[in-house]
Amino acid sequence: MSRRNSRRSLYLLLSLTVLTVFIALICLSIGGANVPLKEVVLSLLGRNDQGSDLIVMKLRMPRILAALLVGAALAVSGALLQGVVRNPLASPDLMGVTGGASVAAVAFMTLFQGYSVHWIPVVAIGGAFVAAAINYVLAWSKGVSPMRLVLIGIGISTAAGAITMFLLISGPAYLAAQVLNWMTGSVYGTNWTYIQALWPWVALFVPLALLYAKELNVQSLGDAAAIGLGSRLQLHRIIVIGISVALAGAAVGVAGTLSFIGLLAPHMARRLAGRSHARIIPISALLGANLLMLSDLAGRTLFQPLDIPAGVFTAGIGAPFFLYLLMRRGKART
Repeated sequence: MSRRNSRRSLYLLLSLTVLTVFIALICLSIGGANVPLKEVVLSLLGRNDQGSDLIVMKLRMPRILAALLVGAALAVSGALLQGVVRNPLASPDLMGVTGGASVAAVAFMTLFQGYSVHWIPVVAIGGAFVAAAINYVLAWSKGVSPMRLVLIGIGISTAAGAITMFLLISGPAYLAAQVLNWMTGSVYGTNWTYIQALWPWVALFVPLALLYAKELNVQSLGDAAAIGLGSRLQLHRIIVIGISVALAGAAVGVAGTLSFIGLLAPHMARRLAGRSHARIIPISALLGANLLMLSDLAGRTLFQPLDIPAGVFTAGIGAPFFLYLLMRRGKART
């Protein structure tokens, strides 16, 4: 049975990887000026001397890579939080993590004009850690209850939204449109500098998340069972939350407050891969990348010449899904 599950998971990962590559190629091909797939492939191989090389490699490739990395980071962050909290309704935006990152990033953009792009993920991660630390301290009562983390996180998220709006209103008027677009969640205008600022965080913390997959499986049995099996529960919980916060903060620093990817992708991965986090984490990453790439593609093609932020589409899909999960859990308890 174990071998069969492993084989099925491998096939699923390979299929999703192929799908991710295909979606990325479609996103590189379709836009205000369509580029044939053949020319896209030639551009990727460095053999295209036509003008389409500028569109593919300079304009669209950084945007697609940003969507892929941000989607994967938010999805893995959500998978870790749902594993720690043992609640499929948990996500970085509902736990106050993205709210804290947003406050720090908006304050940085408002107060320090002429900033380096490389600093935004660092500042956003710092804000995310402050929000997570406040949540953890307030939730502490002879240990941390997962449900208290969620409830306090919702309060922190609401407060962070109010602070962000205050910073936006009190800041320079010419920054308002830029910051509002960023707050909605968008990879519009992303260039290679943003990719250089983001990819090291994803490359570091996603493998770390996989290292703690077994620990999350143990914690899913409940606190008493995990302690009985020798888990250093609170220490490992802090480390996993820290990894989740770092991934969410880095993603917010580049693409803004994209909602519900951290909720949708892990839930879908759990449906496809079962309860093992060794499978949930990589599958969540691929699903999150695909969700954001498709949302960004819809935003820049469906309403041309307007470029709608991808966050509008992720929220449009995620909000009804969140209500569905709430209703389903309510029926399960009655």
